[in-house]
Amino acid sequence: MHRFIGRKRELRTLRTTLREVHEAVGSARPGQCVLMRGRRRVGKSTLVEEFLRQAAVPHLFFTAGGGSAEDELAELLDAMNQSTLPDHSLFAEEAPSQWNAAFRLLAEILPDDAPSVVVIDEVPYLIERIEAFEGMLQRAWDRLLCRKPVLLLLVGSDLSMMQALNSYERPFHQRGREMVVGPLNPADLGEMLDLAPADAFDAALITGGLPLICREWRPGASMWEFLGAALENPISALLVSAERSLAAEFPPQAMGREVLRAIGAGERTFTNIARAAGGLAHSTLSRAADLLVDKRVVATELPLSLRPSKERRYRVADPYLRFWLAFLDPHMPEIERMRGDLTLARIRGGWTSWRGRAVEPLIRGALARILPAGDLPAAPAIGGYWTRSNDVEIDLVGADRQPVAKRLLFLGSIKWLESSPFDAHDLASLHKHRAALTDESIPLVGVSRSGVDCSGLQATFGPAELLGAWRAE
Repeated sequence: MHRFIGRKRELRTLRTTLREVHEAVGSARPGQCVLMRGRRRVGKSTLVEEFLRQAAVPHLFFTAGGGSAEDELAELLDAMNQSTLPDHSLFAEEAPSQWNAAFRLLAEILPDDAPSVVVIDEVPYLIERIEAFEGMLQRAWDRLLCRKPVLLLLVGSDLSMMQALNSYERPFHQRGREMVVGPLNPADLGEMLDLAPADAFDAALITGGLPLICREWRPGASMWEFLGAALENPISALLVSAERSLAAEFPPQAMGREVLRAIGAGERTFTNIARAAGGLAHSTLSRAADLLVDKRVVATELPLSLRPSKERRYRVADPYLRFWLAFLDPHMPEIERMRGDLTLARIRGGWTSWRGRAVEPLIRGALARILPAGDLPAAPAIGGYWTRSNDVEIDLVGADRQPVAKRLLFLGSIKWLESSPFDAHDLASLHKHRAALTDESIPLVGVSRSGVDCSGLQATFGPAELLGAWRAE
């Protein structure tokens, strides 16, 4: 079993919040609430379990299952029987049949003189299935729970619904602090899987940093060894996690899945996505795309420059889902008939080209964490620039704001090849594209997987420097 890796910032935040509860024991409202959201299988529940293990305070961990109000109450009773709250047996004796009564009884059970933790996992299920659940939760918190020294953790995988829970005009508005749990970062993966910096980025692109998938990667194994083993196992997490997540969020008849497959296949513009998805009507595609963006499954991007642009592009936001849609989903039948070797050969053939574009969001995120560095200032916005015909395309654009900047801070190019360094030809191309964007002598940045073999760049970054962006956490 792997030791617990990463999540230092999240654990620190939870410990600090619990300490605030402890210090407020005896006051009128010592309770604190945290709204924790993150995509499915990103490790939220594992993070909470680790926090509870370290905190060693009385706690209740309840996970909603998407059933009726009565079924959920039965599950709550079972979770209470397994809890470490003192006097938890009183819950079974009373056996509340309504959620208002369950919240009142929970408040009675919670200690008055010491901190405790209550976890409600998959809150969106309760909001969807139980009428007026948000209102009942708000009343219970305001009148009862916040008056106890309790840390209430509300956890959910539906990102938009969890974010809306704390929004204006919703009953629970401003009752809790928001915490977003992302995937394991490349530095965590490098440590967990014993990988060199460049290989850690590859692991991030394949697994998306999802712990369930990462646990199947033997430490020290190469990317190709991991893929070979996973493709021989039809029930490996690499193969099944995406389908299960999509099934939970999109019903089979939803056009969102077809649109997502078109984007995952490499289509980035509205027109090309419509064509690839079977010639969808403009209104149908707009609704499907809006749903995908609202659920944070797809990200939209505009060119970052000094002038407005309508050249919007779409991309799959999660690296693992992007990899799965591009290489695995179209070929599941051959994998299921034990011909994963064919799929692996196909991945080998398309890997370098696919990776070159897929790694760009990770690199931009790393630079946002690293800067300022050397002569490069911090950049409030880091994106890319392109024209409709792609005759000018710049991988990195740092600016004071986006998508229409007042001032450009730097331009850069990414060359993420195995054994080909950033050379004079790449620099000349970057100069040419800078001239098409601006007349100013803006600093130039080179990012390379295999080093830099030219002079004239104001800053350069390789895998080790980029990985350091996350090690500070």
